[in-house]
Amino acid sequence: MRGNPLDTAPLAFLLFILLDAGTKKRIRDPAPDITSFLLSILSSSFPVVPYFGHTAPGRNFLPAKSIAALWSDSPKGGQGAGPCPPHFHCAFIPVPFAAVSFGHSHAVKQLIAEGNKEELQRYFGARMEFGTAGLRAAMGAGISHMNDLTIIQTTQGFCRYLEKQFSDLKQRGVVISFDARAHPASGGSSRRFARLAATTFISQGIPVYLFSDITPTPFVPYTVSHLKLCAGIMVTASHNPKEDNGYKVYWDNGAQIISPHDREISQAIEENLEPWPQAWDDSLINGSPLLHDPSASINKDYFEDLKKYCFHRGVNRETKVRFVHTSVHGVGHNFVQSAFRTFDLVPPEAVPEQKDPDPEFPTVKYPNPEEGKGVLTLSFALADKTKAKIILANDPDADRLAVAEKQDSGEWRVFSGNELGALLGWWLFTSWKEKNQDHSTLKDVYMLSSTVSSKILRAIALKEGFHFEETLTGFKWMGNRAKQLIDQGKNVLFAFEEAIGYMCCPFVLDKDGISAAVISAELASFLATKNLSLSQQLKAIYVEYGYHITKASYFICHDPDTIKNLFENLRNYDGKNNYPKTCGKFAISGIRDLTTGYDDSQPDKKAVLPTSKSSQMITFTFANGGVATMRTSGTEPKIKYYSELCAPPGNSDPEQLKKELNELVSAIEEYFFQPQKYNLQPKAE
Repeated sequence: MRGNPLDTAPLAFLLFILLDAGTKKRIRDPAPDITSFLLSILSSSFPVVPYFGHTAPGRNFLPAKSIAALWSDSPKGGQGAGPCPPHFHCAFIPVPFAAVSFGHSHAVKQLIAEGNKEELQRYFGARMEFGTAGLRAAMGAGISHMNDLTIIQTTQGFCRYLEKQFSDLKQRGVVISFDARAHPASGGSSRRFARLAATTFISQGIPVYLFSDITPTPFVPYTVSHLKLCAGIMVTASHNPKEDNGYKVYWDNGAQIISPHDREISQAIEENLEPWPQAWDDSLINGSPLLHDPSASINKDYFEDLKKYCFHRGVNRETKVRFVHTSVHGVGHNFVQSAFRTFDLVPPEAVPEQKDPDPEFPTVKYPNPEEGKGVLTLSFALADKTKAKIILANDPDADRLAVAEKQDSGEWRVFSGNELGALLGWWLFTSWKEKNQDHSTLKDVYMLSSTVSSKILRAIALKEGFHFEETLTGFKWMGNRAKQLIDQGKNVLFAFEEAIGYMCCPFVLDKDGISAAVISAELASFLATKNLSLSQQLKAIYVEYGYHITKASYFICHDPDTIKNLFENLRNYDGKNNYPKTCGKFAISGIRDLTTGYDDSQPDKKAVLPTSKSSQMITFTFANGGVATMRTSGTEPKIKYYSELCAPPGNSDPEQLKKELNELVSAIEEYFFQPQKYNLQPKAE
């Protein structure tokens, strides 16, 4: 190219540095020549943001019009930068000055000055992987992080994929919403990312229903179904650390995407990496006839639909049970208040320090109610002060719910996800049965849970005569299966996962912490009229259907190779491609490996549930009736385990079951996890 492409102010530039696919050299170890080149460019007075990638075999990584702008010779204009080094292509892509976060540029410049190759590789060495959970990563510079560029590229790929899948995309459109996350250091925020995504679609003539303010995640799948849209995007990182953000995708059936959509969207992203004209200018959508704000109508319709799940309005009006609610600095407060009013319940007392959205999450170490009492300290204090008996806690995007109850001893009991799943499942079936005396309809009633969750719903289903199914871990599987059943004329009453996720109302085909909160409140209010607590009712469920004692936890491991080695060791426990036959003193009677597709309980040794080589998951069945699953997390650096001991109805010694389960879990940690050998960090108490 003639002349210096940096001579065009007031634009900023993305500097694309692309490794030639024809060489084996990788950016894993940036050579001194590319480092010097970068430093000389970034030391100039021009705003430049570097972007690493590599050309795909047989074609250029960038379209021809960008390749034409290759800076293959020493730039003119006296900027002092040397030529683009061998084996690399370099191109400048102009973007609006205001679109560039110079926090990114400064951070990268500092890393280059320090010669910090490891961090440069972490930022630029590999693109975020787009999976069934969409994207989840820290906000910051580079293709491995959530930022304006990666949001634009992701949305461009998703847009092109939707155009191929839906001939009526320009009539139906998509919905986009966001939580309250923001990262001032990088300039990223959920609101900005949502607007950039909307800009991408509107630039292609596609209608966008963009919420004007923060919403709970379940409002997106609800809107997809309610307005019959082609897709939905929720910008959220749920309960992840404050630095993170995410991009969660729903299909036109109102459920999260599953394969092969994730792989094909990922491929479409790779094919649409150059930002389209005006991609950075989100002001273009202001006043566009293609931009719609569904906030008012969806708010009204969601709560109108929620009314159908209120079974005891009279009890709610008269109840003396008091509630405390925390949104843990997230989006849930106003929506839970509205849900209580919808059920004619007095709205709960809100924890004042955590009521309003705050992306810093200043009062908690982890903004995740699943972590237990540590997140609920302020809630306990407010409940004790106001004489409230029940605490309801949503995670920051309000799709999960934790519940705690004051015991007669004065202690607070935080229910596990499995325990609350038992209570809500029992409640929704009992309420349905009271309204449907015709027992012939039982044949069409279904409940679902994930394979790592308690089997208490199976026990209830066996005794009561309805259907129970288990799915792979995650609501993407339960939501899609629920939709299939509903389309077949079945009645899906409830679905849950042990990670405090509950689908109480199938008009949302995902976990929903808003509906779960108000339904839990009505359950507690109803039980109070019978002089029963939630804890007493849970015990009654276990006495009637059999005790199901569960224990779950995790170890933290940031090294993927270590995780892989741990699981491969389990598959070659004696060094001869054999799984373990014992775990300490506990004999193993069955093994299912959903990474490899092996299941020794099946005649052909092949697993019935879908398998995935991209994640690790092994389930061990023990001779004493215990079941334990070890799996990797899709969104966090954790190796999780889930264990359960089930007893038939009539076994009334839960303490002995707990003791036996604790011994089994200790053996699993010692012999299978081997935390010292693999340098694993246990869950913080």
